[in-house]
Parts: sequence; structure tokens; C-alpha cells
Amino acid sequence: MERFLNHLKKLLLTSKLVTPLKMNSNKLILLLAIIPFFAFSAFHKYYISVTQVDYIQEKQSVQITSRIFIDDFEKVLRERYDETIVLADKNESKEVNAYIEQYLKSKIKIKINDKDMNLIFIGKEYDMDLMQCYIEIEHVNNINSIEISNQVLFDVFDEQQNMIKTKINNKQKSFLLNQNNKKTVLNFN
Repeated sequence: MERFLNHLKKLLLTSKLVTPLKMNSNKLILLLAIIPFFAFSAFHKYYISVTQVDYIQEKQSVQITSRIFIDDFEKVLRERYDETIVLADKNESKEVNAYIEQYLKSKIKIKINDKDMNLIFIGKEYDMDLMQCYIEIEHVNNINSIEISNQVLFDVFDEQQNMIKTKINNKQKSFLLNQNNKKTVLNFN
């Protein structure tokens, strides 16, 4: 690589176009060496969310934190509810929380011991380019089995993947949901 950069430097320094820039030739060479990597590389955006599901036995509660990229979630809210929505804005509309709750409840389904659970949307906060959504399931005495379906953003991005991390009954498990695998069941018998 160094040999290539030296050759490129010699070539540029002998060129009449670069003569006025001799003082900054190292910067120019670096720039010219990097440009092809950006010009010919395919940029690929990854579509992924991470959801943590924790059973807090003392509180008889399942606490869920879902981390989703703001721009991806904004896209789905605009398509479904209101094309003027802007997330993480100081003038965010009051309806945003209702839309987020409605969407999450339609896409995240949890069954505990074969019983459909009611998800309570607690709220959200922004952290750089992520939105953290907080959800809770109350009055959970014990968990023998849990079925988790998380289809958040599957309707917008074919490549969307949703990583689920669980801590239930002192056991930690992780799994990845996608278009072909939309739910998982964990048994604790």
C-alpha cells in the first residue's frame, strides 16, 4: 500500500494540475487514495432492532425495552399514520406516542403460559440515532412458557431482523427473528 501511495504521490507531483497544491500533497494523496473505496463500495444499510425481555419475579412483571433506529421507525409511522411525523424533534406532535403504542401493540405479541398478554406502553426516549421504547406486562406470577413474536418493521423492510434477548427465570437466551422466522417459544419446565 505504501508503495502505491508513493507512486501516486510521484504521479500527482509531476502533474501540472497539482503543482499549486504541493504543500498539501500528502492530504491530496490520501484523499485520492480513499475516494475509490467510497466510489466503488456498495453501501448497505442494516435493518435491525434489539429487544430485551426481562422477567422480574419480585415485581411480577415482564419488562421490555425495544431499541429501534429512529429513521426506520419514522418511516413506518409516516407510511401508516401521518406523513408529516418527525421523531426526536423538540416540536414532536402529541399524537406520536399514541401512534408508537398502536404500532408496537400490533407488531409485538407475547403469550405467557399459552395466554395472550396485554402490553402496556410506558413511553420512549431517544438516544443518539436510536429510540428506546418501554413496555411492561403486569401481574405475571410465573412463566412456564413464553411465546414472543416481534414483527416490528417487517412490513416496511424485507431485510428487517429483530434480535430478542431474554432473561427469564435466571436463564438468558437470544434469538433472531426475520421474515421467515417471526416468533419463538421458550419452555421453562
